[in-house]
Amino acid sequence: DNYFVPTCEIIAVEETELNKKQHSTGKWQKMAKPHAFTVYYVKKARNHRWRCSDVTFWCIDEHLCNQWIQALKELLEMQKSRPKHLLVYINPYGGKRQGKRIYEQKVAPLFSLASISTDVVVTEHANHAMDNLFEVNINKYDGVVCVGGDGMFSEVMHGLIGRMQKDSGIDQNNPKAPLVQCNIRIGIIPAGSTDCVCYSTVGISDPVTSALHIILGDCQPLDVSSVHHNNTFLKYYVSLLGYGFYGDILKDSEKKRWMGPIRYDYSGFKTFLSHHYYEGTISFQPAKHALGSPRDKDRCRAGCYICKKSEQRLVEQLKEGGLKQEEDEEWKVIKGKFLAINAVNMSCACSRCPKGLSPAAHLADGSADLILVRKCSRFDFLRYLVRHKNQDDQFDFSFVDVYRVKGFQFTSKLLEDNESNVTDLGKKRFGQFCRDHPVCCCNLTNSTWNCDGETLDCSSIEVRVHCQLMKLFARGIEENSKDEAAYSQSSAEQLL
Repeated sequence: DNYFVPTCEIIAVEETELNKKQHSTGKWQKMAKPHAFTVYYVKKARNHRWRCSDVTFWCIDEHLCNQWIQALKELLEMQKSRPKHLLVYINPYGGKRQGKRIYEQKVAPLFSLASISTDVVVTEHANHAMDNLFEVNINKYDGVVCVGGDGMFSEVMHGLIGRMQKDSGIDQNNPKAPLVQCNIRIGIIPAGSTDCVCYSTVGISDPVTSALHIILGDCQPLDVSSVHHNNTFLKYYVSLLGYGFYGDILKDSEKKRWMGPIRYDYSGFKTFLSHHYYEGTISFQPAKHALGSPRDKDRCRAGCYICKKSEQRLVEQLKEGGLKQEEDEEWKVIKGKFLAINAVNMSCACSRCPKGLSPAAHLADGSADLILVRKCSRFDFLRYLVRHKNQDDQFDFSFVDVYRVKGFQFTSKLLEDNESNVTDLGKKRFGQFCRDHPVCCCNLTNSTWNCDGETLDCSSIEVRVHCQLMKLFARGIEENSKDEAAYSQSSAEQLL
């Protein structure tokens, strides 16, 4: 058989001992024991899934065999983006509590095959990884790998970004401070309930696929947004910051962790029936520098030209003396009653919602898509939710507005009216709330923010997008991923 394998997608080359059964047929039967080597490489299957495959070559000339092995290993050494030493954090409690088993059985053997050394830390409590990242000698590692769900990734991300700002003397509490880019890549081995970040950057939540992306040294820049309140830093997020519907789902599901992943379905249905809306004011800065719009069909894919343009713009700004704050730009203000306020830095696709909340959102263009779902009937809201799973334009509703922004602020109506008597105000709102929602018996006036799967209770926030603040071991979702046993000769760096 003929195999066309680019050297950039070869995992390892090893000398192989052929046993009698392997070479006792045909012409090898009368020859001396052949010498052989095995090439382990990435084989792409359907739905963005990768697997480790191998092919063995042999001949009777030992010197020729050794020449091939040496030549291929030298080619692999030239792949400078590949990691040699990784720091691995495993969350043994996330998702279905399978993180440790997934790493040991599916990931560790691949790292060993690729000659990657690892220091493994099994986390014992919340923020264990984040705290540890402030103490370790991070410079001796080529990357950090988190094994778990979106919460574990968020913890590692906060630790790395926080460490970079601390070492650079940047005050994270200043919402206008230009943050220092984090050049240490993060690898995600999915072992959680949704694994949204992994799905949106690779195209599938599969531990082996993610491990192979790490081994090949892929690099995908990623925008990160910071959340502040009254000049106090609260959180970073890379996927979803949701108020209203998605915040209420998370708050309710946190009380039902014993149910496992099905808790999201239960809490989602319960929240849909309650049909809460929340009043507030949103002001935002349109991302005039960003190309495209949230309603176009130009999806973010591997090698995305829109993200490349943003990267060039970022490099030019740094050459000119640093990132510039464009505070004089016009702010738009919207007041109203909202069922949901969602700000997404990526599509937020997952296995439950393959299109995501904003299909045309980009990973690294320095902007977020701000989606405002105004008060509407329960039936209309259902129509909006259903469109997340079909091919129709999910923003094509009179009660849905979407904007591409580089920052925004939100203040709840309750906080705006704080000079009034809180007790009287609560009674007044309670009466109005029950008239609008006779099925509901609670007097909620504020929702909870869903910040990358973690609750954030704050009725006034300021959000800013930081262009390509960090990097992942990923390459973005590839176009038309399918079964590719052979590669075109034009894309191959080496022909075997």
